[in-house]
Amino acid sequence: MRTRTGKNEDDPIDASVEEAAPAAPAPAPRSSGVAVLTRLVVVLAVLAVAGGGVWLVTRASTPEASPLTTEIPALQVKAADVRPGSVAPAGGAVAGGAEQQTSPQQARSTGPATLAQWASQVAAASGVPARALQAYGNAELAMRADQPKCRISWATLAGIGRIESNHGQYAGAVLGADGRPSKPIIGVPLDGSSGVQAIGDTDGGRYDGDPTVDRAVGPMQFIPSTWRKWASDGNGDGLGDPQQIDDAALAAARYLCAGGRDMASPSGWWAGILSYNNSTEYAQKVFGLADGYAKAAQSVRKQG
Repeated sequence: MRTRTGKNEDDPIDASVEEAAPAAPAPAPRSSGVAVLTRLVVVLAVLAVAGGGVWLVTRASTPEASPLTTEIPALQVKAADVRPGSVAPAGGAVAGGAEQQTSPQQARSTGPATLAQWASQVAAASGVPARALQAYGNAELAMRADQPKCRISWATLAGIGRIESNHGQYAGAVLGADGRPSKPIIGVPLDGSSGVQAIGDTDGGRYDGDPTVDRAVGPMQFIPSTWRKWASDGNGDGLGDPQQIDDAALAAARYLCAGGRDMASPSGWWAGILSYNNSTEYAQKVFGLADGYAKAAQSVRKQG
């Protein structure tokens, strides 16, 4: 979640051994020499792959330089002029319409085509990348099946995703077809500096690459300790990755639905958003975005 106030020798060769060695034995048969050479090549190849893997893991977990203040997505969003708790944003039907109660299983078996087609249409009307919309829509469908009384909307998740990371495009990142940004999305150090909360390290740098203090990670900007509690597998690969937007969107939906909350009611919606970030201005920004996204989707359905 956003946490701005308001809101990670080879042993040297021993020359003496060579000097004390006896005379070299007779050459081994050619086949033995080839076998030894083959083993050596295999060992070197394994070491090379292992070394490359270590480099990739380290590189991926290294935090990027903090963006300039003007690049923070939330600063570009206008807060809606609405009183907290008075009303919830408009609803937006996903993947065929809420009245059809499309389940995630049905959406995946008849597409992802069904969900992908819906996302493509709504993307054109809302300005939200289609790949991000698939993640938000899938999270709604999953929660519709698991916690139907929560009534979480993809539009609310999209509002949060826009403020937190511009839908996985934070600081110039590009959201790939696999749902991962082209570079890890890692927020500013939560070190208590101006406008930032102080949160000591809780993950040893595992998620944010910073072993000193925590940083929010991924498209939905989870604090590492919060991610550990709500980690989810939204894309069905058996893993929970805060950088993968399907996983992050589902985790955010589960977080918002905690405690039996009804995210379609005014009181439930505002309580959920304020639990994500205890800032009235933040909630008003999410409201304006969610309401606009839902109405854009409604216009697509009317045209269809």
